[in-house]
Amino acid sequence: MTRILLRNGVFHTGLASGEPVSAMAVEGGRIVWTGTDPDAFASPDEVVDLEGRLVTPAFVDAHVHVVETGEQLLGLDLVGLSSREAVLEKVAAYVTDLGPQDLVLAQGWDETLWPDPTLPTATELDRASDGRKVYLNRIDGHSAVVSTALMAQVPGIAGLPGWAADGRVEREALRALLPLLADLTPAGHAERGARAALQSMASLGIGAFHDNAGPDIGPESDLEAVQSEATAAGLHGTYYWGAHLGFGDLDRLGDISGLAGDLSADGSIGSRSAALTSDYADLAGHRGHAYLDPEQLADHIIGCTRRGIQAGFHCIGDQAIDNIAEAFRLAEAELGTETVRARRHRLEHCELPSPTAIKTFADLGVIASVQPMFDGLWGGPERMYAARLGERWQEMNPFRTLLDAGVRLAFGSDSPVTPLDPWTALHAAVHHRTPGQGITPAEAFAAHTVGGWYAAGIDDAGTLAPGQRATYAIWDRTAFPDLTSSDVADVITSCLQTVVGGRTVFEKEGVR
Repeated sequence: MTRILLRNGVFHTGLASGEPVSAMAVEGGRIVWTGTDPDAFASPDEVVDLEGRLVTPAFVDAHVHVVETGEQLLGLDLVGLSSREAVLEKVAAYVTDLGPQDLVLAQGWDETLWPDPTLPTATELDRASDGRKVYLNRIDGHSAVVSTALMAQVPGIAGLPGWAADGRVEREALRALLPLLADLTPAGHAERGARAALQSMASLGIGAFHDNAGPDIGPESDLEAVQSEATAAGLHGTYYWGAHLGFGDLDRLGDISGLAGDLSADGSIGSRSAALTSDYADLAGHRGHAYLDPEQLADHIIGCTRRGIQAGFHCIGDQAIDNIAEAFRLAEAELGTETVRARRHRLEHCELPSPTAIKTFADLGVIASVQPMFDGLWGGPERMYAARLGERWQEMNPFRTLLDAGVRLAFGSDSPVTPLDPWTALHAAVHHRTPGQGITPAEAFAAHTVGGWYAAGIDDAGTLAPGQRATYAIWDRTAFPDLTSSDVADVITSCLQTVVGGRTVFEKEGVR
């Protein structure tokens, strides 16, 4: 096995000890030595002079939708558009290169950024697309606007909850469209998307990811494409299938860590489908939708625990989170505290947890897989959370409170909902828009590295220490970014190389 010595670097090991390290040796996919005197490591086969550059553990994105991220990278991206008219204009320009039967898939529109939040209608999409089948997914993925031609392909959609005659769909109506979308996409579509997303991750210093797949996200073939492409690319994948009581799927799907991820207990704040205990501030009498009751949730947790796999749920509103907390107490009564704790069950987003729910999750070792850029994009008194929730925006994404209570955090992007951008996510976690909810740079970095490994049940990765997996990134800078700076530009940095288990998965062109 090749013995590689990296010397003359600035190493941020992720260890609490903070002992200085300027050299590291790797052999057989593991870190075998760290120190300050490179001559103390005998007989390396290869020596790399880092020329003072920064080396850190590679990032883990603990919540990503790989195929959908690739679709955004390769297709029609609506993120940041400032009006309904801009969306329609971009659709019209995009379809000029398409055949009349081609499906238009797009995502990322956010009407809360528009002066007039009126959504495009199916009729307007019909005109812009010249009658094509069009699916425009909202930025949160919990509602969409679709064309008449696409709706016509789903008999009975008009009778489903969540359907509107103007082309907006959510809930059951949205889910009814998903099999059709899979049928309409060309062969190789999922593989191309997965490949593009994985290449992007590697170029950003992300060496491991958790793919949140499921029947409400895409077909099983998408998951298989991600697994295959990740093996080829060399990134470490952890795979979740969000199917309620989907125990029969486990053998068929293979390498699945749990029936978790985007198994939805509710929807989203932006689409007003997150389940709340009080009315939405901008829609009186409406409290969103809870998709599973405590007993249904408990059955799932108990079944997963008995099978030795992780359970988990997408949950955003406090009513949905309270339902899950009640379900975990029911599982605890059935199985015992330590049996439940041992499985490291997890929650995705967990944005508006009550104090009682937080205590339950801390007691039972439930991990909060959270997204700092949710607060970065939508927190604060003038943004979407405040528009939807009023003063309750200050209760969203309470990172400091969760950590202080003993809940482990794992950071992710939920891409394509927010960008693959780990350094900016760390900055957002430190500079939380709610006073008192920001966390330290060390806590934020741990949540985006070792926290993600822990959430996947892996304890020998995420730091640069002997015995750990050699999964690291080399950056084009000579010091760890100043995450305490108020200027996010101070943390932006270019990745020169990403290594996973000793294998180089990305190297910037012209750099060796």
